[in-house]
Amino acid sequence: MPDDAMTRVEETGTDLQTWFHTPLGAYLLASEQRYFDREVVDVFGFNAFQLGLCCFDFLRANRMPSHYRIGGCGKEREAPGEARLQADFRALPVLSNSADLVVLPHVLEFSDNPHQVLREVSRILVPEGHVIVSGFNPWSLWGARQVLDRGRGEQPWCSPFINLPRLKDWMALLGIEIAGGRMCCYVPPVTNEQWLARLSFLEAAGDRWWPFAGGVYFLHGVKRVQGMRVITPQWKTKLSKRKSLAPVPHRVQDGEDRLVARVRKRDREDA
Repeated sequence: MPDDAMTRVEETGTDLQTWFHTPLGAYLLASEQRYFDREVVDVFGFNAFQLGLCCFDFLRANRMPSHYRIGGCGKEREAPGEARLQADFRALPVLSNSADLVVLPHVLEFSDNPHQVLREVSRILVPEGHVIVSGFNPWSLWGARQVLDRGRGEQPWCSPFINLPRLKDWMALLGIEIAGGRMCCYVPPVTNEQWLARLSFLEAAGDRWWPFAGGVYFLHGVKRVQGMRVITPQWKTKLSKRKSLAPVPHRVQDGEDRLVARVRKRDREDA
């Protein structure tokens, strides 16, 4: 069914879920869960979708009536009961213009065709729909470790990280306007839980002094659709004169009646 490259991508989904249970993965997961909770809580509509990492609910704070978690369709599928649907992210079985919110937690960097995945997300989004992406930043200490450990085949270092300006260009080409974003995880990617706790002060310092060097970035985009302008006719606002009936002529008997008749005629003409 899928080719070897796609099989590798889909298998990494379960491996990445396992990595999130390590000390470093749990540290990142806590930061990502806080960000997604804050971003999705005020997005309204009817249908919200999460692609990948279905064992974690990044839509839990959203108040839409329908939430769907879609997992990859490789040999190692999502655990039963966690994914509502198994699908190829490059060809989602979702109606166009039907999603009000889509979250992509580390989906693009583990896909062999991330631009096609993003194009599918744009297709299913309604106009003014929201998409929230998280990804590993190659211009960080985490990116440096990815370069050093790429050949070992360990998650998440075995897959190429996507540069943030490149991702912004892809979104702009698809008509997705950047509405917000931030970085997190300025600590070095150490595996020791005690060292992670000691170095946690770097989070506040990183936001202030080197905000571009966080290990993970988030982007919040909104799908914009060019609308048409309705040109209305220039209606006449000046009212036409009210038409009055011609008076019935009658014979005037004396001078006083003649004077009253002239006054009434002048009043009708002025009106």
